[in-house]
Amino acid sequence: MKMAFVLFDGMTSMDLAGFYEAVTWLAILKAKENVSWTFCSNKDEITDDRGLKMKSDAVLPNLGDFDLVFFPGGLSTRMLRFDEDFMGWVRTAENVPYKISMCTGALLLGAAGFLNGKKATTNSSAYDLLVPYCAEVIPARVVRDGNTVTGAGVTASIDLGLYMVEMLTNTEIVLQVQRKLEYPYYKAGNIKDVYMHTFR
Repeated sequence: MKMAFVLFDGMTSMDLAGFYEAVTWLAILKAKENVSWTFCSNKDEITDDRGLKMKSDAVLPNLGDFDLVFFPGGLSTRMLRFDEDFMGWVRTAENVPYKISMCTGALLLGAAGFLNGKKATTNSSAYDLLVPYCAEVIPARVVRDGNTVTGAGVTASIDLGLYMVEMLTNTEIVLQVQRKLEYPYYKAGNIKDVYMHTFR
């Protein structure tokens, strides 16, 4: 499985870190064959919303060459969704089997047309911005509609990563990863739900 982690200026690193930490255990535990990942961006180096600089492995690769593409959030997504050059690149992920977003990364999926007719979630501060792009905004930690999976705000990145591990493998594997992360909050076994950990 080839995974692409999309990076961009102004992104929130925590959105990436939790998901990245969880799903890369698929390779460490050899839970799936040929797991690899690439940090992709529209430039050689990006700066996150706190000033952290990160180097990309690939600049503007065809995202359609990957099996899973992940989009973090950050305040900059509110503008990037109107950047035709950037969104043209995002749309190369149209035929990717698994499209994943965290926080306001859902705005990028939405602006690309990937959430049409689907349920989705994002940071609670951006529910109104996501409404025009999807069938329904669900106030949950993780929302799955087919093979499109969206996560809520910031710390839900860990839940999203664990959910993907369980979705791609099984409950036994995700419990192993959960123990490795020492993260007690994920509820394994709810993988068939369209959405989980809904806020009441």
